[in-house]
Order: sequence, then structure tokens, then C-alpha cells
Amino acid sequence: MADFQPLMSHPHPYPHDLTIPQFLLDSPSHPLRPTRLAGSRWLVDDDTSRAYGLEEIRERVERVARGIRAQFGVGEGDVVCLFSQNHIDYPIVIWALHRLGAVVSCANPSYTAGELTYQLRETSSKLLFTSPSALPTALAATAEAGLFSQERVVVFGPPPPEPQLDGQGCFFSSQPEPTWDTKDGQFLTVQQISLLGWHSPPNYVEPRGPMVGDSVAFLSFSSGTTGLPKSIAIAHRNLIANVIQVVAHNRTNEEGLSREDRFAMPGEVALGVLPMYHIYGLVVNLHVVLFSGLALVVVPRFVFKNILESIVRHRVSHLYIVPPMVVMMLNNPLTKSYDLSHLRFAMVGAAPLSREVTERFKKQFPRVRMGQGYGMTETCTVVCQFEFQKESVNGSAGKLIPHTQARIILPSGRPAGPGEPGELWVKGPQTALYYPNNKAATEETFLPDGWVRTGDEALITKEGDVYVLDRLKEFLKVNGFQVAPAELEGHLVVHPYVSDAGVVGIPDDMRGEVPIAFVVLSPEGKAAASGAGAAGEGNASEEIKKWVRDQKVRYKWLEGGVVFVDAIPKNTSGKILRRLLRDQAKEIVQARKKGMVVLAKL
Repeated sequence: MADFQPLMSHPHPYPHDLTIPQFLLDSPSHPLRPTRLAGSRWLVDDDTSRAYGLEEIRERVERVARGIRAQFGVGEGDVVCLFSQNHIDYPIVIWALHRLGAVVSCANPSYTAGELTYQLRETSSKLLFTSPSALPTALAATAEAGLFSQERVVVFGPPPPEPQLDGQGCFFSSQPEPTWDTKDGQFLTVQQISLLGWHSPPNYVEPRGPMVGDSVAFLSFSSGTTGLPKSIAIAHRNLIANVIQVVAHNRTNEEGLSREDRFAMPGEVALGVLPMYHIYGLVVNLHVVLFSGLALVVVPRFVFKNILESIVRHRVSHLYIVPPMVVMMLNNPLTKSYDLSHLRFAMVGAAPLSREVTERFKKQFPRVRMGQGYGMTETCTVVCQFEFQKESVNGSAGKLIPHTQARIILPSGRPAGPGEPGELWVKGPQTALYYPNNKAATEETFLPDGWVRTGDEALITKEGDVYVLDRLKEFLKVNGFQVAPAELEGHLVVHPYVSDAGVVGIPDDMRGEVPIAFVVLSPEGKAAASGAGAAGEGNASEEIKKWVRDQKVRYKWLEGGVVFVDAIPKNTSGKILRRLLRDQAKEIVQARKKGMVVLAKL
């Protein structure tokens, strides 16, 4: 069976002779790049509305690069860790480090000290940028890792003041912010590094050459939903290629499209709430957005009410979101209190979204062109995405983007045909390089002929629609049948009693294993469950199990039961941390064996 091919392509090459900032900041005339309005905003701070345009970004990147070089001696090949929530200077620091030839490793700001220590050691980082809220953890991890002194910790402070122009027409924020004081000492801020760079003469040579794009730009980490995160080496050319592929797929700069069919119009705005440390936020929500001519509102953290207010205040038109955000927009009554009529695009990624939830979203927001995309850190994000100019297929992750091939491999090793589920393999210019320090995992995932094994179960229809079913290792085997937890979760969250849900398996002597559902009740569900004490909880549980029985085949029924919990454990990209649910499930099984009652936590 032939490989699956994208339905569209483009003639433009993927450059190997550019780094990411050279491509994004220094090459404004790419044929796929829309022309921006003069003086348009690029980055906007959500709280203060302080904005950077292109010229100020380029100037600030240069000054920060000089400051880092002068203060810390960072140079080509050095690894620097960013351990921070989103900040308007977060991409500035990334691009400054890339100007120096350094490698960036972005860390989840909700990590514990032990988790951050692991990443620092895995990457041999030599410098750390962090946010004020994460500073105590950063200091503890720095001490534990023992790689560098705490004088090499830099803090993202408030957005800098509005700039002035000096005699050479350069942007210059002359007001220094105070050194960041803590009980443990004093720490330089990004603004102070910028001011140091202002007073420093040119002190580095930016890497250039015909193959500079082959050098490593990021050491990103897998989500670690089933084990320890793995470091993934991503080259400059990988990210650049994925930006070009997505922009071509969106037909962003194509002539002759109507206003409604044009992906991005001058002056439109995207919400930057996805964490920039995550590959989806880093590549798509940051670099694709800016290359497409949109302004990006940088949001430090997700608070639902604040997000709604930001969408209205900044007249956001484009949303890049994850399934939990979709469920909140549908189930939280606050949504109806805000005028969101200026939204016209929403892409959902990082985890599968069920057909049922997709249908509900489209009904509630009929003006928004909404669909899914799919990718992973090992593919430097996007493999497939819905087509903006067409109605997306509910439940599908869209179609392959240009110059991306796919295979579906059956357990027998035979390539599958249309409609047959199996493991998804992909190949394209966006795929990452390898897992550093992990030869065995590299050989298992990154195959010699350029294919990447995703570890995801998927099928591709004859029309080219990709359906990602679940992680292969997360499938349940019930009476020999495969059950995808994501399918049951997508079905559960459309029940009025359910706000969120997570499904794993528990052992069963007769059937191998059976599904158990962890459920966060909605206000309506809580009212039903609390109406008659334990009997009320039982009635709510039975109602939820009946919801599955009525619409799913028998082996998918929730024979393991329903357990009410306060929250479903997830990482910040929205992926369920199933290993934590499995740990809870083991405790429940042990309690049941001892005849103990498992109480709901409302």
C-alpha cells in the first residue's frame, strides 16, 4: 500500500541557511508571508497593553544578546534554560540566545525542584531565566543540580517602559528596573541585561553559513505522560519548515481569496495563552502567528474569566487552544456573559477532541471556523491540520500539511490502507533530529530512512482525513477489544452532569481489564449527587454509566465504576496524566479488595 500524501503542496524550499531569528525577523519578503501594516504590533502584554513592533523587537534582541554575552559569556552550543510562565520578553530571550548560537531548553514553570533539576542536568544548562513566581523553585533546583551558581539566574520582571529613540534612531528603554530582591539575594532582570547590552559594543559573531539551519535550536522535552520526559533535539530548519508548511496549508498569502476565506487580515489578533515552553505554544501560537501577520497577546497564565476578558479587551480573532479550554467555553456559564462575536478561528491541539464536543462548539460559535490539528514534539509540532477554507470534519485532526508523508502500520508490520487503524508514522522536513543521551529511544523512534514512529493509534480515510484515536500504550484491552480512553472521555464530557473526565483501566479476572471513569461533576451534577447523600451520589454515578451504556458497545461500558474527583490531573497542554490516574485506580482496587468504600470527593 502506498504512503499517504498531502493533498496540497507548494514550490517554496525549506531553507537550511537561516536561523530562526534570521528567518522571522530579518527576512520580511518571503513569498508566503503577508505584508504587515506599517507600525503594526507583534507582541502585546495582556495586562498593560505594552506592545513591541518589529523594529523594537530586533533592537531589543540585539541588546539582550550583547548583555548575555557580556555578563555570562554564553556562546555557540551553550544550553540555556527558560523556566517561566509566558512573558512578553520570553521570545526576545529565545531569539537573543539564537543570535549567540546558543541552544534553548524551555521548562514547564509548574515543575517541582526535582523535575527542573532533572532537565538542567539532562541538558547541561549554563544559565537560567525564570519568572518571579518560579524563582524559589529555580533556586532550589540550581543548588541541587550543581551546574552553575545562583548568580547565573535571571528574572523576567515587569514589561519594560515605553522606549525612546536615541540619536541613531535606535529604541532605548532608559529606565532601569530595580534588581530583583529576595531573602536569598539579588538577581538581575532581563531589562537590566538589555541595558547592559545597550552600553556594550558588539561582542559576538552571529552564526551564519549554508547549513546553519542544521544546528540545534531547542532541546525540548516530551510531555512525560507515561514516564520521565525525554529531551528532543530540534534544529532551526525544523521549526522554520513547520512554519512554512502551516502557513502554506492555511493559504495565508494566497491571492484571490474572499475576506471570509482569508486566514489572517491586517490588524487581527491571536491569543497567546498556550505556554511558550510547550511545542504547540512555541511553534504555532508564537512563530506561525507572527509570520502570518497577526499580533500576539501574551498571557502569562490561564484563568478562565480573565481569558474571556482578554478576548474582548483585545478583540481577539484567533484562538489556539486545547480540549480542556473548549470544554470550559461550552460548560461554564460565564461564557455567555461576554461578546465573543469577533472570534473567527479556533484550532484545537495537544490532545484529541471528540466528535460530540466539536459539534457542540460549532453550534455555540457558528461564526468561528474551528477544527483540530495534530503533532508532537518529535515532529516539531504540526503533522496535520484542518483546512481553514473548508468545513472541518468533526473528530478529525485534519489533513496532512504540505510535504508531510504518513504511514499507518498494523501490528503485523504491514502498511494499512484507508480506514484501517494502526500506528501512525510520519516523515517530513519538520521532524526533529534525535533524543540526546538516549540512543535506544532514538533508534526506536527516529528511523534511518527519516520516518518517525509517533506511538499514536490513528487511521486515515480515503479522503485524507486523519483520525488520532489514542496513545498506543494507553489503549485498554477489554475481552480482547481495544478501547480508546479518549473516546469515552469525549462522550462523558457532553453529559450535563460532567465537567471533566479521565478514563483508565483496572484489572478484571474475566475480561483482562475494564474502564473506570474519574469524573469532575458540573454544578448540575453536584446538585444531583448531593440531593440525597450517598444515595444521591449513587444515582449520579448510575446516570453517568447509563449514558455510556445507551450509546456505546458493551465492552466500552464503565464496568470499573465512576469515581467523583475534584480535578483531572493534566499537564499544561491539556494532556491527561494517566499515570497519576492509574495510581489512584490502584488504590481504589486495593480498597475494594479490603471491602472499603471509595468516597466521592465533591
